Amino acid sequence: MSISTITRSAERRVSVMTDDGVELAVREYGARHAGLTVVLVHGHCLRTESWTDVRDALLREHSDAKVVCYDHRGHGDSAVASRQTYTIEQLGRDLHEVLGVVAPTGPVVLVGHSMGGMTVLTYVEQYRHEVGARVVGVGLVATAARGLADAGFGRLLRNPIISVFQAAVRRAPRLMQHVKVLACKVFAPVVRAAEFGDRKVSQRVLALAEAMHNATSIVTMATFLSAFKTFDRTAALPTLSTIPTLILCGSADLMTPASHSIAMAAAVDYADFVQIDGAGHSVILEQPTQVAEAIARLVARAVRADQPAQPQLALAA
Repeated sequence: MSISTITRSAERRVSVMTDDGVELAVREYGARHAGLTVVLVHGHCLRTESWTDVRDALLREHSDAKVVCYDHRGHGDSAVASRQTYTIEQLGRDLHEVLGVVAPTGPVVLVGHSMGGMTVLTYVEQYRHEVGARVVGVGLVATAARGLADAGFGRLLRNPIISVFQAAVRRAPRLMQHVKVLACKVFAPVVRAAEFGDRKVSQRVLALAEAMHNATSIVTMATFLSAFKTFDRTAALPTLSTIPTLILCGSADLMTPASHSIAMAAAVDYADFVQIDGAGHSVILEQPTQVAEAIARLVARAVRADQPAQPQLALAA
């Protein structure tokens, strides 16, 4: 039996009810009563499964840790919610609710991919008092602190057609859902080029990514676009200088170009900056082993930093 199979069979399912009554689907893996919890937060239109290979590799490296994954509201197995709540600020509060249930005590490392990274940065800004005291490490993967509409495919957020598209979704969500499924098939080659960089990716990975995109409601997908246009959490970055921080990106990421990660790394003292050559926005699917190795280093740094200093004894003459 492989390690991956053992990990999946050890999955523990938890439901977390948010303060506004939305049920979130949460998955726990690894040691039940671990000294450290690692929370992996997925991106826009994705779900927990996007972390599967990274999660399994991370647990092989840190078998004594607990790894938690969960689906954002409106994504995966979590419940849909009012579209007015589809904001990054609400996702930060949702993360706080999840931690309160699955890791009420003990040190935590937060790692977010894409919108998940934006969620982690928002959490840091909302709960600064926990950074260093409870949150002992942060990983930001293929994400940005601001300016998503200034570079790469993010420039499309400024196109007036986006507003027209969002208005159409509000007026006729069922019709637009059918259109979305058709569009995903028609534009699949473009999406692959945007998400997977210039490396060959297995058909299994492509099928998984496309399935996750197709399963996400058109309302969820469209509504979050407004939050991306105005997102700015640069004020949270200096706070990360107090804890071990990983900033990772792919060199061929067209969604959040490497310039975003470079800017974040420049604002965080002693950040571990990792750029994976040829990888695109879906770096966690393309190169899960390299991503897991970087997260494992982050966890090791966080564990060392969280340990109390040993008193230095000197012999008296």
